[in-house]
Amino acid sequence: MRRTTLVTAVAAGIAGALTLTACGGGGGTSSADSGEVTFWDTSGPNESPVFAKIAQDCAAKGGYKVKTETVAFDQALNNYKTAAQGGQGPDVFRAEVAWVPQLAKLGYVMDLTGTDLAKDSSDFLETPLGSTKYEGKTYGVPQVTDSLALFYNKKKLADAGVEPPKTWDEVKAAAAKLGGEKTIFINNDAYYALPFIYGAGGDLVDADAKKIVVNSAENVKALETAKGLLDAKAASTALDPANSYNNMQAAFSGGEVAMVINGPWSVADYLKGTAFTDKTNLGIAPVPGETAGKGSAPVGGHDYVIRQGTKAKDSSQKLIACMSSTESQVQVAKELGLLPTRKSAYDNADVKSNPIVSAFQPVATAAHARPWIPEGGQLFDPLKIAYADVLAGKKAPKAALDEVAKAYKDQVVTEYSIG
Repeated sequence: MRRTTLVTAVAAGIAGALTLTACGGGGGTSSADSGEVTFWDTSGPNESPVFAKIAQDCAAKGGYKVKTETVAFDQALNNYKTAAQGGQGPDVFRAEVAWVPQLAKLGYVMDLTGTDLAKDSSDFLETPLGSTKYEGKTYGVPQVTDSLALFYNKKKLADAGVEPPKTWDEVKAAAAKLGGEKTIFINNDAYYALPFIYGAGGDLVDADAKKIVVNSAENVKALETAKGLLDAKAASTALDPANSYNNMQAAFSGGEVAMVINGPWSVADYLKGTAFTDKTNLGIAPVPGETAGKGSAPVGGHDYVIRQGTKAKDSSQKLIACMSSTESQVQVAKELGLLPTRKSAYDNADVKSNPIVSAFQPVATAAHARPWIPEGGQLFDPLKIAYADVLAGKKAPKAALDEVAKAYKDQVVTEYSIG
């Protein structure tokens, strides 16, 4: 997911810690290794039992102990940084892709460049693998990848004689048949602005040139497109940003709207809704774009990292190697419908037959890489405010994005130039 700000909405309700301990036989660790790994899992309640089970199985096979603690996503990064600063915290951490370069710059995660984990990376998809790098070194191993796609209610579209739209103009045109504002729900979170931005040829920053491009002409047009859907009564949104994601989930799951844009993590929730008691009614297609075939969505996902200073260095590497293996990724794809980061996992027959994974595979393969810079996760908060203001009609796209550019320059990437 996500996907930084969106996963917060999914995982904010997770509280406390689920602790599971798996004990293997002795003799699997070196004298310099404690043989006990604490793993912080930041996944949601639909996913965490599966990851905990895989961790247990890996420990049993590898001859070490693992304690899995499920922590709330929206608290995990700050909690990790606070703990790591004092030489404490988990040995292995499930980090959102945007966190890895930040933690690497701070020195809070182990450089894996010379380890077995980084020796053969050819089986990993290129874009997720990019999220594990910082200044030419490897600091993580890809766990799962994701992106955003167009989810649609097959029956609603079929009854209206509408094909899944390939462009935003087609979304607008379909509104007359799909109930106007009930056509699509637009989540006003920053991550969900990216399909409009990337689909228009825009971006937030140009990391190579060290330029802030969030207020480009392409991005202004992108936000005008999103607001234009609302103005044309072809879409709805939530005026309260804090409840936007939950409102979107409820509206689509209950059959109130025909389409939404979301990621594979949302499928489990949708299939609990009254609109999808027949799970084959859930359709998935690439996000629309300015022109057909030009839609583009951000890459998201999570990586495994090891805390710098861990006393379980060997066991932590063994755990990550096992949990990121093709076998483990196949299990995750089969049981959760999450997207593997290994190419070989997609060759598995069960993975190929999974309708969610097969629908998302081309979406994830074509996903737009985010800037893998330490400040990458900080780019969302200013954009989130601006995007919500634009959709609510409080600010014009150009003025709102100019404010974002200034915030980036003043607070986030201070060494970058604007434009």
